[in-house]
Amino acid sequence: MGRVQLFEISLSHGRVVYSPGEPLAGTVRVRLGAPLPFRAIRVTCIGSCGVSNKANDTAWVVEEGYFNSSLSLADKGSLPAGEHSFPFQFLLPATAPTSFEGPFGKIVHQVRAAIHTPRFSKDHKCSLVFYILSPLNLNSIPDIEQPNVASATKKFSYKLVKTGSVVLTASTDLRGYVVGQALQLHADVENQSGKDTSPVVASLLQKVSYKAKRWIHDVRTIAEVEGAGVKAWRRAQWHEQILVPALPQSALPGCSLIHIDYYLQAPEATVTLPVFIGNIAVNHAPVSPRPGLGLPPGAPPLVVPSAPPQEEAEAEAAAGGPHFLDPVFLSTKSHSQRQPLLATLSSVPGAPEPCPQDGSPASHPLHPPLCISTGATVPYFAEGSGGPVPTTSTLILPPEYSSWGYPYEAPPSYEQSCGGVEPSLTPES
Repeated sequence: MGRVQLFEISLSHGRVVYSPGEPLAGTVRVRLGAPLPFRAIRVTCIGSCGVSNKANDTAWVVEEGYFNSSLSLADKGSLPAGEHSFPFQFLLPATAPTSFEGPFGKIVHQVRAAIHTPRFSKDHKCSLVFYILSPLNLNSIPDIEQPNVASATKKFSYKLVKTGSVVLTASTDLRGYVVGQALQLHADVENQSGKDTSPVVASLLQKVSYKAKRWIHDVRTIAEVEGAGVKAWRRAQWHEQILVPALPQSALPGCSLIHIDYYLQAPEATVTLPVFIGNIAVNHAPVSPRPGLGLPPGAPPLVVPSAPPQEEAEAEAAAGGPHFLDPVFLSTKSHSQRQPLLATLSSVPGAPEPCPQDGSPASHPLHPPLCISTGATVPYFAEGSGGPVPTTSTLILPPEYSSWGYPYEAPPSYEQSCGGVEPSLTPES
């Protein structure tokens, strides 16, 4: 064995996750098989972000630093054979951003130690990565408890000479959610044509933007649900839910190179609802009823034929179309999330308790979870009595993603989706 048999860094109490403004304490341990002369023993605490133009490339083209503090543990001298411990402590800055790892960049916080030896001798170095979580309190976002609503209308032609339109209104019960909470999706589709529509599809999307020489947008589908199509001259409603898996939070305050956004999108209709993923749940009950969906209270029910004959349909279309006052309810054809997900989530060490079926957060307080990456093998941490527990369970992580070329087309903004952008929801041919 060499002269240096052990050179490592350990953090107090085995901690892995810290909050901005907290003290970070630890020990540098050295075990020597023979005396070691040195010029200095130093320990450094570093926080930085790097972004690359290529996926999974650590040759950063743009970097920014958040903190870089050094301590001298020992001055010039000689360490005798045996074990030596050097305690240290740093104060993490209150502005330190949350840790994050993605294909085009990462926010990394680490402690580095070095034994600087005399000239012509090899220096000895070691490092240890730790994680910072700056919790996103969803209650600090304006109108977060309000329903999220967007609508789009598409006009089209069919059978060469006929015209029709489809009106899609989508909403969620809240604007922000935490890991394990159910996102309640509601859609109202009015088919003002004589043809059945294609299935209604809704996707939860994650968009991570990296500021390299130009902005790179990495868009991934987190979950997808598909409902049945709407019959001709019918109005239909669709209710479904998506369980929020372990995801990085929406905002990375303090970092100017990486931005994270989430959207609920109906791809064929270009209806986009921005959604926030946070660490502290909304503590207000959702506002109801959702505007634009369903009949107002006390409205008399009116009956409309489900599929009028072609002659009636043509006459009604010429007169402005039939009235859609008696909606039907669509069934769900497929769901990308497995059904046992909610039950299994509670059995994973370190995972938060699942939320009630109505989508409300758990009734008792929980430590905010930390998910630092967009990948499917990222460690998932939650502070508890037993300390942080990493896991790579696929049941609480996003699915594997295919490789995309870049730059990616970002989803339209909320203003674009509500401001007359032509959606592309088309009936089946």
